[in-house]
This record gives sequence, C-alpha cells and structure tokens, in this order.
Amino acid sequence: MFPTTSLSPPDLPAEAADRDDLGARLRLRRKVRGLSLKEVARRADVSIGLVSQVERGLTMPSVRSLGAICGALEMPVGWLFDTADAGGADDLVVRRHQRRVLDLGAKGMVKELMTPDSCPGIQMMRLVIRPGGSTGDTPYNHPTGSKCGTVLSGRLMLEVDGEVRRLNTGDSFAFEATRMIRFWCEGSEAAEVLWIVTPAVY
Repeated sequence: MFPTTSLSPPDLPAEAADRDDLGARLRLRRKVRGLSLKEVARRADVSIGLVSQVERGLTMPSVRSLGAICGALEMPVGWLFDTADAGGADDLVVRRHQRRVLDLGAKGMVKELMTPDSCPGIQMMRLVIRPGGSTGDTPYNHPTGSKCGTVLSGRLMLEVDGEVRRLNTGDSFAFEATRMIRFWCEGSEAAEVLWIVTPAVY
C-alpha cells in the first residue's frame, strides 16, 4: 500500500490539486514524468486503450488497475485524493473536515475516506453517486476480503455476479470481495452510501 500523507509532491504542479477529475490528474502526472501512453500501459501491464479512456474520463479503472497505473507513474494512489486540513490528525479518529476526497469526475462519483491509514485491515468510505453515475459497464472484484454497507439516501442498483438488486434508503448489503460487482445510481436523486471494505483498498 502506498503512503497517502502528501498530495502535491515537488514534481506534481500545484494546480493538479485543484482539479476534481481523476483522469486530468493522471494525464498531468504522465506528462510531468515525460511518459507516453504506451509506456505507462507497458509498465502497468494494462492496455493503452484503458489508460487513454481513464485519462479522458470515459471509464473508471478498478482499484487494481488504478494502483498499477499509479505505480507506473511513480505516484501513490493517495495523491489523487484532495486533502483538507490535516491539523490534529491522529491514528484513531478522522474528523469530518479531514476526510480525503476522490472525485471521479465524469463517472459521477465522489469517495470520502472515513478511516485512518493506521488500520489497514478495514476501510470505511462515504460514496456519493450522482444521477447517472456508476462504476462502469465492466464488473470488477478484489482477490481477498469482504464488502458491506448501507444506503443512507437515494437508490442504489447493485449487480453481484450478474444478478441485479435495487437498494432503497436504509437497505444494507454484504458480500465476499471476490464476487464480480458493479453499481450505479438510479433515479434523479444522488445515492449516498456508507461503504466498508476489508482490507483497505486505498
């Protein structure tokens, strides 16, 4: 797991921290490193098309692919998260104003990390999925662990191993992380979801 204590390293221009688009940040980092799409794809062991689509905000990579791309760009995944005031942070409590935020831009989803890095065995996130937002058309999974959560508001459509379920406000879910999933917001209201994974993925 990459360290996630810094957002703007010396060779990542400060304006990148002001952008809320994951693809724009990755593209900027690639240009800073002087790498071609082909070279990043080779280093990350993913297709050139995937890297290009991620940079253009056309697809959201799996956590595994995102980690590989960041590794190819020599950047921790944590640099993609906007960091609010970190003053007073400790290894037990994450204050609301200290949550790190990842805006997935064109995919219509925002993730807020709610647990500290000191406990990598579990991670809690607040997901806000805008109307039309989704994880994309391709299901994904993780090699180990479990996932669970509850819908705080709105409606969430959750596909697990090809079977789709509609979750309304107050509904909960749990499944093994090895199962193939994707999810999206249904309706005109954003879906707010409390999402918990083991182990931590960011």
